[in-house]
Amino acid sequence: MADNHTSEDDTRDSNGSLLDHRIYRHEESTKESEDQNLWPRPLAQKWILMLFMGTCLLYSARMAMPICAVSMAATFHWSKINSGLVLGGFFWGYCLTQILGGHASDKMGGERVLFLSAASWSVITAITPLLAHFSSHTIAVMTIARFLMGLLQGVFYPSLASLCSQRVEEGERGFLMSTMNSGTNLGTLLAGGMGYLLLDHYGWESMFYGAGFLSGLWAVVLWLWFIKGEVIPKHVDTNKSSNRRLSRTNWLSLFKKPPVWAMVTAHMCAGSTSYILLSWLPTYFKETFPRSTGLVYNVVPWLTAILLALCGGFVSDFLIKQGYGASFVRKIMQFIAMGVSSVFIVPLSGSVTFPSAVICVSAAVGLSTFTSGGASVNVQDLTPSCAGALYGFMNMLSAFMGLVMVSVSGYLIEVTLSWASVFSLIILVNTTGLGIFIVFGDGRRVDLKDYSQVIVV
Repeated sequence: MADNHTSEDDTRDSNGSLLDHRIYRHEESTKESEDQNLWPRPLAQKWILMLFMGTCLLYSARMAMPICAVSMAATFHWSKINSGLVLGGFFWGYCLTQILGGHASDKMGGERVLFLSAASWSVITAITPLLAHFSSHTIAVMTIARFLMGLLQGVFYPSLASLCSQRVEEGERGFLMSTMNSGTNLGTLLAGGMGYLLLDHYGWESMFYGAGFLSGLWAVVLWLWFIKGEVIPKHVDTNKSSNRRLSRTNWLSLFKKPPVWAMVTAHMCAGSTSYILLSWLPTYFKETFPRSTGLVYNVVPWLTAILLALCGGFVSDFLIKQGYGASFVRKIMQFIAMGVSSVFIVPLSGSVTFPSAVICVSAAVGLSTFTSGGASVNVQDLTPSCAGALYGFMNMLSAFMGLVMVSVSGYLIEVTLSWASVFSLIILVNTTGLGIFIVFGDGRRVDLKDYSQVIVV
């Protein structure tokens, strides 16, 4: 290290020595500027509640079509292939705007991107019944509508990651992301509850009207009381040279850093196993326990996930505030999310009773939410200058890998006629992602020129 510093004497002569007081004033002003852009605690609490409601409504609107698919298929005489085409349109659109949404949030602020996204998807959701009834090509129009829905919702989580890195202290990011994770689970339950109450009494159209209205109302509140008003603190334009350097960071060069690939791999593996569980668990319970009550296995795991997600966020931030390094905390949380949760997957490969299966599934799904305090929030530790764009990239890969893994799982079930192969696949993917993250993961910034990696296990 000393040799490297010595070899850079010429560079220092032109830029100032290490003892130059101007450099220290530059660094202090950077810290002060960043601190002034952070939300005060009362404001942060308001935003956490607002964003929690936003993610809840995001999933409620997203789940409207899957919940109404059977009723719509009966109304418009869709085949299984037609229904699959319409439902699949969302994921292709969802993958395309991840990076764009994160990049836009890094540049113009995540608050405004969230508002534009919510306002747009609420309109698409609300007019879906009208498009279906007044179109002569229902399948094509519904597929396009779902594709647009995916495009608009694809920017939400990258914007959230960018907003968190810009506005939230390091010791509070885990709880924020975990709260957002619990909001997705509550949104899934809310959509199911709305479907149960509305479909039989008011028709499938009411599901879209309700989800669209609530999402639009959330967007209006966000604009009037959080963006247009005085709630958002003004940016301080001090230290413009530093801000310009960070904003122009070529984030593609970050892929040369092992911690970045470790984070991306862990997030991708954790996301794909969640897709598998979300897609195939209802079928597993129906086929393995045909006399079981659907209300139990469709509700209990997600209620458990809500509670454990909040607990995981609290534990993550508590450890950070106690002085533990970000690298250590992120790895511990990811170990619980992918390692400990896999322990509860193992019994499902054998013969288990219905109560045991529900307990194991609930524990596995609930503990997997600890990734919100691990790899999912690690992007804000490593690259706060472009957290939104990078999170969008790894979320895009997670979605693609999830689609592939869901298809592979279906093939394994068809060929082996056994659920053991699917649960073994989940364990394998989790173990691989966790191992890479434990070895190569880090919690220190890598978007700075003076970064040098020290592997901390």
